[in-house]
Parts: sequence; C-alpha cells; structure tokens
Amino acid sequence: MLLPRSFYLRPDVVQIARDLLGKHLVTRMDGLITSGIICETEAYAGVTDKASHAYGGRRTARSEVMYARGGTAYVYLCYGMHSLFNVVTNDKDIPHAVLIRGIIPVEGVKTMLQRAGKQKVSKDFGIGPGKVAKILGIHYSNTGLDLTLKENASASIWIEDRNVEICEADLLSAPRIGVDYAGADALLPYRFRIIRDNLF
Repeated sequence: MLLPRSFYLRPDVVQIARDLLGKHLVTRMDGLITSGIICETEAYAGVTDKASHAYGGRRTARSEVMYARGGTAYVYLCYGMHSLFNVVTNDKDIPHAVLIRGIIPVEGVKTMLQRAGKQKVSKDFGIGPGKVAKILGIHYSNTGLDLTLKENASASIWIEDRNVEICEADLLSAPRIGVDYAGADALLPYRFRIIRDNLF
C-alpha cells in the first residue's frame, strides 16, 4: 500500500523516522523499477535542531523544499558528488525531514548493481545514504517530487507499506552520524537501524 499523505503530516519526526523502518522505498527511473526495505533512518527536527539544514529558520535555495508539506522528497548534493535522499514531514512551513541512510535491496537488483558498478551484492550494499540514492537512481534534481504519487513524469519515488513488522527488539537507536558540529544535539538518539540479522 502506498503511504498516504497523512503518514508524513504527523508532527513527531522522530516517530516517523522509526516508523519508516521496514517500509519499501521504490523508484521508477526511465521506466526501470527498483526498491529496497528501509533499514536505517535519521530524524532532523527543523528549526530547533542544530543538525538540521533548517536550524534557526534558515532558508536557502537548497533547503527551501524542506518547508514544503510532508510527503515531499528533499534530495541534496553532499560533498559535490553524493545525492542524499530525505523525506519531508509535518505541515507546510515546518521543516522536518528524515534521511534514508540504508536499504536492503528487493526489486531490480541487477539494475542496482549496474548503477553501482558492482558484480554482486555485498553485506553493506545499500548501506549509507549516498549508496541508497545511487543504486535507486535518485539524483538531486529529483528534489521536490511528491512521494504520494507513483507518476511524476520520467522520475517517480514513493514508499509502500508491505506489512513488514518491526518490533522494538529488532531495532537500535543511536546518535546521528557526521553531525558533531551540532553540539548537544549531536547526541540525540535520532538514528534508527534494523538489526538485520534478526529479520532478513
């Protein structure tokens, strides 16, 4: 089932980051379908979160899409080379977002391997936000796509609930990665990860 707008419009971005675990992230790029089970996420709590691109109400050409209504894709270029895919949450003008840090490949694995220049799926294939975007064919030009639609011209990104149940014993929460500049906010347990060996 395609996740409805109401899933993304909820006010608790941390809960949404946890709830996205086990959901299927699907792309259709140039007619090619690929998908993976979301197994790692990070929450970013907008204007009050020093780790967020929108901290203090900051608005730039890159981050403006964070102020869109929940269910919008926020994809940005990191280090000039990696596209990173985020899910915008909450109401319009409340810039919450969830970074998708890892997936377990499901559909279109051959296409994913070609995109990554790999011969076979390794243990860490799909782990890391740059890898997620690369193997799913997501580019920073896809920022602003509506995640509640399966048809967005030549590029589509959406998330489905295929009834993968994640209980508390199957996940870990921890501080986010690479946000040391955020001071005390860097220690917040806003990163969620499936203990994959327990499930898949």
